This record gives sequence, structure tokens and C-alpha cells, in this order.
Amino acid sequence: MEFTGRKADIFREAARLMRANGYAGTSMRDIASALSIEAASLYNHVASKEDILKEICFSMGDAFNRALQEVNDIYFNAEERLGMAVRAHIRLLTENLDAGHVFLHEWRHLGDPALSQFKKLRDDYEAAFRNILRSGEDEGVFHEVDHKFAVLTILSSLNWVVEWYRPDGGMSPDEIAERLSRFILTGLSKQH
Repeated sequence: MEFTGRKADIFREAARLMRANGYAGTSMRDIASALSIEAASLYNHVASKEDILKEICFSMGDAFNRALQEVNDIYFNAEERLGMAVRAHIRLLTENLDAGHVFLHEWRHLGDPALSQFKKLRDDYEAAFRNILRSGEDEGVFHEVDHKFAVLTILSSLNWVVEWYRPDGGMSPDEIAERLSRFILTGLSKQH
């Protein structure tokens, strides 16, 4: 998330609490208490708890889409693009574990029109991954697969990282991304 000062503190603390207690189990009073401020003071920075959720979800969603766009702009062959997309996804999740968890699990609490906009953002991201798979088939390096099923399987394996990754654990984000990339490419590649 790209905020500074008190606003960054609010979003960071809200994400931590929402990861631990869920959106429904986190109140504005909880967030204020964790920041050692009065609940009324929060409203000088944010309008509501749902606005905090929107900001977390959309800032993560925008970051994922920007990273994938960059991958598609820079890398030419599908194998490189898929490997870099996996690395970018893992990097974003591991740098923002709390926000990543909220993005992946709490978006259902968004109200319309934000919910519809969020689903569109997510669908665009999945479509960009499907385009990489299509490119790999066109290049003759990937097996033909059901694109929707393959992308959902890939993203499920990548997103599960927020459940088990620990910064002080045995693998770095780069090692995780490398292993996941190899595993995914082995399943898709005609060369393996």
C-alpha cells in the first residue's frame, strides 16, 4: 500500500486486525485502540470501516494488475512471462501478508458498486494470466489446457502462500517463487 504517515498506520493496523479477526470481527474501535487513538480520530482520516476495506482490496488489486502489465510489456516469450508473473505475485503477497490476506479473503464484505468493480479487477488479472497460457500454446511450448481451470489452479497455489509463509521461515520469497514457477512450468511445458 502506498500511503504515508497516519493513513499508512491505519491501513496497516486494520489489515493486521482483519487478518487476525476477519472483517466482521474488527471494529473501528479495535483499530483505534491498536493505534492508541480515540475512535473518533479515525474519522479524520477515513470515512468508514468499509472504506478501509476498499482501500486495502483495491490497492492490492491495482498492484497485482500493474505488476502483470509490466511483465507482459517487458518479457516476450510465454515461459519467461509466466515465471515473472509468478515471482511478482509472490513478492506482492509476501511483502504485504496482512493486506494480501484481506485482499484474498475479506473482499466479499464489499458493497456495490465496489464489489462489482473489485470482481472486474480480479477478472482482468485472471484474463491476463489466461493470455500468457494462450501465448505459450501459440508458441508451441505449453500443452493445450483448459485456461480457466489452469489459471484458477495456478492462482490458488500462489495465494495459499499467505497461509503458511513466515518471514523468518526456511524459504525466502524468491525461493518460493522459483519453486512454484518450476512446478507450474513443468506441468504446462511440452519440454518436460
